[in-house]
Amino acid sequence: MRPDRSILLVEDDQVDVMTVKRAFKELGINNPVHHAANGEEALTFLRGQKNQPPCIILLDLNMPIMNGIEFLKEAKQDETLKMIPVVVLTTSQGDIDKVESFKNGVAGYMIKPVDYNKFLDLVGVVKSYWSTSELPSG
Repeated sequence: MRPDRSILLVEDDQVDVMTVKRAFKELGINNPVHHAANGEEALTFLRGQKNQPPCIILLDLNMPIMNGIEFLKEAKQDETLKMIPVVVLTTSQGDIDKVESFKNGVAGYMIKPVDYNKFLDLVGVVKSYWSTSELPSG
């Protein structure tokens, strides 16, 4: 992950938020983490930002108010947001969710494992990929 850019975590479950932050700490991911509890909060945050956009958005699908698919549909239509990579991080294993996510421009779809060590491995893979992937500036 680009250390000079923040990460946006869109997740309604506070336990999952704490688990992600714990995994980041253990893996040495020191990017600032911004949290939104649903897609609507995420859009408000992204559109209200005067700084650089986050280097990545980690997105849950099952959330109240505006779920992950609804967020994707709106964000990927927005010229200022559509280039931000989005990785779905969810418990949903449904093919419909996978298809809808990729139809709406996600960079990856990952199932949250229940076991913390497996979750740590998953976050390590995300870190490794996005630390070496080239992103456009700005």
